[in-house]
Amino acid sequence: MLDLIQITNDPDFARRCDALEGMRLWVDLERFGKAERQVGRNTFISTHTLDDVGRIKAVLQRSRLMVRVNPLNPDTHTEVNAVLAQGSDLLMLPMFSEAWELRAFSAIVAGRAPVVALLETPGALETLREWLGTPGLDEVYVGLNDLHISLRQRFMFEPLALGMLDGAARLVRAQGLRFGFGGIARLDGGLLPGRDVLAEHLRLGSRAVILSRTFHDATSAAGFEREVAALREAERALGQRDAQQVEASRRRIAETIGQIAATMPAPGQPAA
Repeated sequence: MLDLIQITNDPDFARRCDALEGMRLWVDLERFGKAERQVGRNTFISTHTLDDVGRIKAVLQRSRLMVRVNPLNPDTHTEVNAVLAQGSDLLMLPMFSEAWELRAFSAIVAGRAPVVALLETPGALETLREWLGTPGLDEVYVGLNDLHISLRQRFMFEPLALGMLDGAARLVRAQGLRFGFGGIARLDGGLLPGRDVLAEHLRLGSRAVILSRTFHDATSAAGFEREVAALREAERALGQRDAQQVEASRRRIAETIGQIAATMPAPGQPAA
């Protein structure tokens, strides 16, 4: 079963998530350089604060809480200590490019919580073999949004269609680590439908995926719970496919991604 990762600083909504099986909550404290990297894009820029870590942790009974901190900087030691004091179960390091950065971060954490490496730069992808053995590393999560921007690609899922995640997934799993990537829309929502994204997660042996903002449209009443239940049912059904069906699906999804990308402006060009 995939971990379904929900970004929130709302304790009431976090309680609802915690009541469901296989959820992970995420408080996002990353600020450094994020607005500049994603200027002009319809992406999530967090306003979460350190106090939100403790507020969310206090309502969780079975779900783990992950916190994304800032990229490695002179104040990382202070930030890590503060986040751990608030009860974070996992710490995520974003925007690193070289192995020494992740190793330095892990040394600061010093085994006090599992580390999640957010692979979202070409450098991190190129040096993957060098840092997979970092002590304390628990999961490698591929951030497709920043990765595709840094690769000057048009569409977030292009690295997936180009096979760039296949080798990474194999290496991560061979190391005995958890692997995850991207974000998922509701089953029939999103430019690339959530059902197709889910199919690729299962093909690659992924263990985690972020629920996109399309799920937020269903947070009133029991809409969110219905959408998560539908996702789980699709996860079970897609898990029954044979190898031939999986490969046919991969080819079709890669073609779909290529078609979507072709309709988008080239990097640096305005939308039509």
